[in-house]
Amino acid sequence: MKKMSFAEFGGPEVLRLIDAEEPHAGPGQIRIAVRAAGVNPVDWRIREGQILGAHPTELPAGVGIDAAGVVDEVGEGVEGVEAGDQVFGEGASTYAEFAVLSAWAGMPEGLTFEEAAGYPSVMETALRIIREVGVRPGQTLLVSGASGGVGSAVLQIARSRGIAVIGTAGAGNQEYLRGLGAIATTYGEGWVERVRRLGHVDAALDLAGSGVIRELVELTGDPGRVVSIADLDAPEFGVRFSGVAGSVVEALVEAVLLVSRGELRIPVEKSYGLAEAAAAHVDSQAGHTRGRRVVVV
Repeated sequence: MKKMSFAEFGGPEVLRLIDAEEPHAGPGQIRIAVRAAGVNPVDWRIREGQILGAHPTELPAGVGIDAAGVVDEVGEGVEGVEAGDQVFGEGASTYAEFAVLSAWAGMPEGLTFEEAAGYPSVMETALRIIREVGVRPGQTLLVSGASGGVGSAVLQIARSRGIAVIGTAGAGNQEYLRGLGAIATTYGEGWVERVRRLGHVDAALDLAGSGVIRELVELTGDPGRVVSIADLDAPEFGVRFSGVAGSVVEALVEAVLLVSRGELRIPVEKSYGLAEAAAAHVDSQAGHTRGRRVVVV
């Protein structure tokens, strides 16, 4: 089978499309014929060797953790799924023609494989950080860097829970944020005052890692009311850096529920072929994403 791999840590140029042996489902796992794989910041952070503690990596290594596809192998002890089922979920080395998943759910009706591939890690992260920041119905949440995949999910989950959201993004994404139910404003010079004019902020999330932790603490008045998933220096300000995953299965169940209710939809900004994974990583690292990027197999 074809698989994207890297034999050394480094930039996108270390990625290689290789011929590899097919993986097989072990106990409690399933194997899918991959139709699409989600492109996440964790993918290129692992490729660069940034976060080896959370994701121990033995070289050579595959790439990708999210995927959607068709079940073709069911491991020992697995019930409720069979060959031919369409699923989405999380596993390992998903930029490939076949991948093993350790967490999955049936694809929500109405989603394409490309769309579904962008949900698993995004939903887990969004649900986790909303819980960790402690924001409640009737309060206002500020989301810095709100137009990407996690931000798109946070805005819609918050809206479904009665939480008001102020989102910052580039000028070109203001209407997109408003379409997801957020009060939108731009980042850049004067952004703190613009947010203040929009109202009181009860809690804040940093999704972009653009050096705004000090300002988010200032706006909320409490470092305990700020969570970052992108700034490793956040703890220096007393702010929690959230990098440990929660339950992907629970996140998938929530995704299916919200999609079925028409309360959640994360658009695919751009799709790439398997051989174009390096370009997908370059674009992901550049930021300014609206929704998700996916690799189509």
